[in-house]
Amino acid sequence: MAVLSLVGSILSAVLFIFIVLLLARLVLEYIPMFNREWRPRGVTLVLAEIVYTVTDPPIKLIRRFIPPLRIGGIAIDFGFAIVMFVCFMLLSVTRSLAAV
Repeated sequence: MAVLSLVGSILSAVLFIFIVLLLARLVLEYIPMFNREWRPRGVTLVLAEIVYTVTDPPIKLIRRFIPPLRIGGIAIDFGFAIVMFVCFMLLSVTRSLAAV
């Protein structure tokens, strides 16, 4: 049981870090909506590159199977929301494993 608890704790920590990176991606995607001239520079550019490098593969995988929903001139992308939802579900499972 100690091994299962250790694995659950490690997976829980990794998922938590991934969720924090997803939230950072959300912030990075909203900033240009409010300030169109903003471009990441210096340390912010490095952090943005890390965030996008880590979070892009799962979001692109979901987008491949569930394309954005087109309604008139806009498209609603469910990739980010689905990845976030799955991460929260997996975090719940791994935290219950860590509690064993």
